[in-house]
Amino acid sequence: MKHLLSAAAVLLATTSLGHAEGTLQLFNWGNYTSPELLAKFEKETGIKVTVTDYDSNDTALAKIEAGGHGFDIVVPSANYVPIFVEKGLLQELDLTKLPNHGNIAPEWQNVDWDAGRKFTIPWQWGSTGIAVNTKVYGGDIHTSAVFLEVPAELKGKINVVPEMNDIVNLAVMYAGGQPCSEDTEVLKKARDLLLAAKPDWISMDYGATEKLSNNDWAASVNWNGSTMRARLANADVAYGYPKEGYPLFMDSAGILKDAQNVEEAYKFLDFVMVPENAAMISAFARYANGIAGSEAFMPEDMKTAPEVVIPEEFKASGVFLPTCAGKSQEYITAIWTELQK
Repeated sequence: MKHLLSAAAVLLATTSLGHAEGTLQLFNWGNYTSPELLAKFEKETGIKVTVTDYDSNDTALAKIEAGGHGFDIVVPSANYVPIFVEKGLLQELDLTKLPNHGNIAPEWQNVDWDAGRKFTIPWQWGSTGIAVNTKVYGGDIHTSAVFLEVPAELKGKINVVPEMNDIVNLAVMYAGGQPCSEDTEVLKKARDLLLAAKPDWISMDYGATEKLSNNDWAASVNWNGSTMRARLANADVAYGYPKEGYPLFMDSAGILKDAQNVEEAYKFLDFVMVPENAAMISAFARYANGIAGSEAFMPEDMKTAPEVVIPEEFKASGVFLPTCAGKSQEYITAIWTELQK
């Protein structure tokens, strides 16, 4: 899901939003789309792609719901796909237009958030954990205490990414609860932890890759692929898996109900399900993907990277966030709203 939010959209075309033959409007997480992939797609199909960035699932949802956006494809996380579907924002896919649909790896073909893959295809998947500069902090990084009870060495030096469900549910799991909890005692403890910790944070920003690389921040709640990219630029960066519990995610691409470049969108979705092309997405953003056969084309350093290959001792602590609803989502939203003040 997740990388440095670019100030400007990644452009491979200079067309305006809307329908134009041979164009496509992709609405995706910032710095998450391989320029090489887009160049290859344009060369093979003649379709020019414009990418517009967002920094959170809520930002994307609000923009799409507002209408008049002109986008064709969006890439929400697993727990947001049912929301997009329920609100009627995604088209049901015509699988006859996706001959590469069978390349989806078996474990990702029939998922809880999109049974039978009727609305989306896999983009990338990973985890939300803790990135730390080990020259600044030498303590345990496999705990959410790093951002909820900030060690002295990291006060005023740690960032928190602005993804509501990840952050609140990390706090809920640290407080002993489960994601989407309606236990008011657990939720109050999570809220109090977040509000007490916030003065020790430097920011709540999306741009962790660059700022960890440049030592602008000493730590951040962050996504694994972004952290790997930071480590490749700065060997002091390490990734921690909170033992109290941490979110797993899969971002999936779907065609919007009001898409204007539908045939181009189908061609793009089919294109990214080619194993070699899926590997290009992973090679750029440094997350695993859900396409069988892509492993043969993946960079060697990803096959053993600690940010990609979850250590055995922390596997059980990872959980795909469900789609919180009802009282649980009301509580999460209320906590997040208070945290933004």
